[in-house]
Amino acid sequence: MSSKVETYVTEIEELDRKGSGRSVVWRDVGQVNPKKLKLNIPQTLVGEKIKVSVENPDRKWAIVKPEEIVEGHPERVEAPCPHFERCGGCVWQHWSYQGQLKEKTDHVKKVIGEQGFDADLVKDAIGMDNPWRYRNKMEFTFAKDGSLGLHESGNFRKIISLETCLIAGKEMVEAAMEIANWAKDHQLSGYDKDTHEGLLRHLMVRQSFETGEIMLGLFATEGPNGKLADAVKDITERITSKFPQVKSLLWLENRDWADRTQSENTHVLAGRDFIYDEMLGYRYRLWFDTFFQTNPLQAQKLVELALEMAEPAETDRMIDLFCGVGTFSLPFASKVGELAGIEIVETSIESAKRNAKDNGISNTYFLAKDARRGIDEILESFGVPELLLLDPPRSGAGGKVMRRIGRAKPQKVVYVSCNPDTFATDIQELAQFGYKLKQVQPVDLFPHTIHVETVALLER
Repeated sequence: MSSKVETYVTEIEELDRKGSGRSVVWRDVGQVNPKKLKLNIPQTLVGEKIKVSVENPDRKWAIVKPEEIVEGHPERVEAPCPHFERCGGCVWQHWSYQGQLKEKTDHVKKVIGEQGFDADLVKDAIGMDNPWRYRNKMEFTFAKDGSLGLHESGNFRKIISLETCLIAGKEMVEAAMEIANWAKDHQLSGYDKDTHEGLLRHLMVRQSFETGEIMLGLFATEGPNGKLADAVKDITERITSKFPQVKSLLWLENRDWADRTQSENTHVLAGRDFIYDEMLGYRYRLWFDTFFQTNPLQAQKLVELALEMAEPAETDRMIDLFCGVGTFSLPFASKVGELAGIEIVETSIESAKRNAKDNGISNTYFLAKDARRGIDEILESFGVPELLLLDPPRSGAGGKVMRRIGRAKPQKVVYVSCNPDTFATDIQELAQFGYKLKQVQPVDLFPHTIHVETVALLER
């Protein structure tokens, strides 16, 4: 039975939190009042007039693809990636880069203003000179037929087979394509999320833009032996002969039903189980599960901005909250008297300790604990720090942690955020403890996506 389809020309009123256009259509259904239909239309911009066709329009809302751009936005551009219309990796390739940056600045100003702060404290977002090929880490997924790609926009079950990816480093994409061809040549199956059958799940590629070293991690439901021995020997030979910059080729067993890149058993097929990366002259070891900023050029700007705002002194004691592997800890430790880093992930703390040692830094103390309890423990042995830096996950630090920081009374707080919304509500908690927001600098780490980072200074 054919479904009912209606066609409209509608104007985009706003962008939603995923970067898609929103509009409202009022349908005349022969009653006194017209019926409201809300539409989400990806790859559109505010003010554009878009032609769309909606199946089963009697519902309250629908996601539809634009059929025709009747009236385009002056900042609309041609998306350079052949996969853009289907791939879920980027949402704003159709928008000029200056337009994206302005939208990100405006969003930070809006959420800051909503919490009662002065929006004029927010500076214009710092963009990239070249907003392409900026990612040093990608996770690709194998489809059921063994082809390699990324999830389709809005459809977690569908994998788009990739020929290229314009936000990942070129050598990373070339190595990924070699693995895609190998899987095809050996007719290896991909993992089926519904039946939990199949061999290959994910491919993780990471490369240091400083050292050039590459890590390739193949996540599979079986070990690399027995009937797979020939295929594994082949991929090891292909990679080591064609890509001398691959210093870590890993086979990672993951039998868990959860769709995460985790390993129950790690096999090193070639090289070592980590690669070296560098930032601002400091050297870091990265394992497959190490969190490290995925845009190294802009991450360096984040660290430089944090140092500039904090103006650390040689006599300062400092706490680095959510310190990870020491991305901020090491550059700050070179400027302050003592630094204590707190992070809940134990492997990250082990890495932070090793990274400090590798770089000849001896005035740090790293603690594996959750933020709130970690602060209490450090304050007891360390006293009140002059400076506290925090770089929490997207969910923010939360009210309890922020109030704990407020009660600890460090003179300066530098907040590095990857989510302006949680950042704005978090810093609101510090106002009651006498902290004033001094400056906010957005930095674009993820061009062509909705995400924006901020570095902010608060003083007591």
